[in-house]
Amino acid sequence: MRVIILQHDIKWSCPADNQQHLETMLLQQPKADLYVLAEMFSTGFATEPEGIAENNCSSLQWMKRMASQLDAAIAGSVATEENGKFYNRLYFVQPDGTMSFYDKHHLFTYSGEDKRFTRGDNRVVVEYRGIRFMLQVCYDLRFPVFSRNKGDYDAMIYVASWPSSRIEVWKTLLRARAIENQCYIIGVNRVGNDPKCQYQGGSAIINPYGQTLAAPADFQEAAVSADINLDTLNAFREKFPVLNDADEFIIEN
Repeated sequence: MRVIILQHDIKWSCPADNQQHLETMLLQQPKADLYVLAEMFSTGFATEPEGIAENNCSSLQWMKRMASQLDAAIAGSVATEENGKFYNRLYFVQPDGTMSFYDKHHLFTYSGEDKRFTRGDNRVVVEYRGIRFMLQVCYDLRFPVFSRNKGDYDAMIYVASWPSSRIEVWKTLLRARAIENQCYIIGVNRVGNDPKCQYQGGSAIINPYGQTLAAPADFQEAAVSADINLDTLNAFREKFPVLNDADEFIIEN
């Protein structure tokens, strides 16, 4: 399966402009099975979502249109208002319009995200074209127990707005999650600036050995691609069955 990650800037609180910008980037890319965007790709990372979060599903409708046009899945998170509550919601949209979503579980208390947003409690794994993807958002990366591989996924998607001041943590933990879970990692972080932070990217596709398969240059908008090979993954897991020795309480919870 061919995956393309888009490391992109985000115009603050302008969904239509960001959709148009990303559409231009997407249409310039070669054919792939999956395209992954950053966290809150339509607005920027908003901890005070009133007036910023979408309640009209415009970005979701845009994702469905692009997925159909590209005959590929698209993943990215959107600040979403639903029934008076706000969610940092990671959508995974397939070409036929099938939609799955994961609401961010670990809200970023350091920035006050937990004061306005409602956390999700469901672990979400999506199967698409034979690959099982676990969906995760930004701060989730720091909490390995919640994302521990129970033998139920082949790759994890992390979408983020991870600031430059902590970028080495992001890069290190992406590799750690790949190694400890014997899975592919697809990590997409934005570039540019918002009212509070600077972002340099550090996006990457990483294999189960912790090796980087593709990564754009820091501070630059760019798209890169790599292949997820299920045969290679399964052969590695069979030869070196680390997951069979995982702590039982983690496997069972």
